[in-house]
Amino acid sequence: MVTLTKAGWLPERSIQIDHWTALLGAEGVKVHAAAAAFLAEFGGLTVENGGPGITRAREPFALDPEECVGEGDRFLDWSQDLGHQIVPVGVLDHGRFFLGLDERSELYVVEGFVSTFGPMPLAMDRLVLGVMPEAVDETAADR
Repeated sequence: MVTLTKAGWLPERSIQIDHWTALLGAEGVKVHAAAAAFLAEFGGLTVENGGPGITRAREPFALDPEECVGEGDRFLDWSQDLGHQIVPVGVLDHGRFFLGLDERSELYVVEGFVSTFGPMPLAMDRLVLGVMPEAVDETAADR
């Protein structure tokens, strides 16, 4: 994907994530295997997206859990409500929204509501290309 390549991503990219694991752990968030793999591949990338997208504007995003420091409770609460462990992985639209990934590699927008871009790798395409995430019913514990 050209947009990710311009941001520094390459196939087989793998970076150390110990700092983020410790940072999130201090907020009570355990980094599961799917989030660890996601962060090793995409962590640290900042995409200066903009302009019209498919069903919403393409927005900039940063895949850096450090941008979510202080929001651990928000992720823990939504994880409990949805029945899936959502780990902070970055921010959307310069920190206006948070991004999280669950143990099934589903990518979420997390705020006072939760929406999903779907499972990886489709979720990354949707995020980059400007596809509106789907609202998640917080009462759907079987999600």
